[in-house]
Amino acid sequence: MNATSPEAAPGRIVLLTTSHRVAPGLLSWPAWQVLRAADAVLCADGAHPQLPYLREAGISVAEASPTAQELVDACAGGRTVVVVATGEGEPALTDGLARLAGSGRARMPELELLPASYDLPGARLLDLVQVMDRIRAECPWSSRQTHEGLAKYGIEEAYELVEAIEAGDREELREELGDVLLQVVFHSRIAEEDPDAPFSIDDVAGGIVAKLIHRHPHVFGEEKAETPEDVKEHWLRTKAEEKQRTSVTEGVPLGQPGLALTAKLAARVRTANLDVPPPHGEGIGYELLALAVRAEADGVDPEAALRAAARVYRDAIKETEERGRSGAENGR
Repeated sequence: MNATSPEAAPGRIVLLTTSHRVAPGLLSWPAWQVLRAADAVLCADGAHPQLPYLREAGISVAEASPTAQELVDACAGGRTVVVVATGEGEPALTDGLARLAGSGRARMPELELLPASYDLPGARLLDLVQVMDRIRAECPWSSRQTHEGLAKYGIEEAYELVEAIEAGDREELREELGDVLLQVVFHSRIAEEDPDAPFSIDDVAGGIVAKLIHRHPHVFGEEKAETPEDVKEHWLRTKAEEKQRTSVTEGVPLGQPGLALTAKLAARVRTANLDVPPPHGEGIGYELLALAVRAEADGVDPEAALRAAARVYRDAIKETEERGRSGAENGR
């Protein structure tokens, strides 16, 4: 028997990986081709979610956990063996194959890693929903939380997100976005338990998807928008139709910081082409209102501008304190 005969061919090992975030049975066409052409299909996990669908498709799957040497021997004669990987990815098997290949004692089959299903963008959100569901059920603190009890955390996380944006810290920004996302998922999980009007994270996501599509007719419809102002006009008009509001001030939360509130009202007035000058009055409140309106007209966020100035003020305070401490130490 020569080295090129079929009996001497080392064969092929295909490690087939799948994503638990994709419905079982939804495999790529190359994966189905490999599975149908394989001489043997093995899986160490008899409860693997893919197995019922593979068997329904007429593919015989043996429940087995071969060693690296056993798997290499099974490929002798040019055979192709597919290993349907478990959730852990078969690290013991792949490590064993690597050691066997490094030893030089065996003629190794062709090794191939074939992803049979891929995560779509946003797939990790499914993990977050699952983790939140378990925490809600098993954590003594999380299981007792209410919308009202969590409200303060939503405010805190929103401010921390803004701070990360203004600081330009990318790592902090990613983390704070996750904290804000957690608030959405947490509240949605609590809402599932409401006896009268329950809703889920899917209802929340479905609602915002429908809203975005409806308020972007220039993207999903036939209307045109050439400028950001055109987009705002579409947005306000469709929003007014949805809410059946009689005033542009409706929907503006009065509990937000004063400068942000004033700027929001001024933006609504400007976008709606209303001629409503800021009211005149005595006191610092009216002066601040006029400044906020002017800032909004100039395209400046007065709240962000004041925070930036406040940070400079904070730094000046700290420098003064440091000079005071240094002077006191030098005077001793």
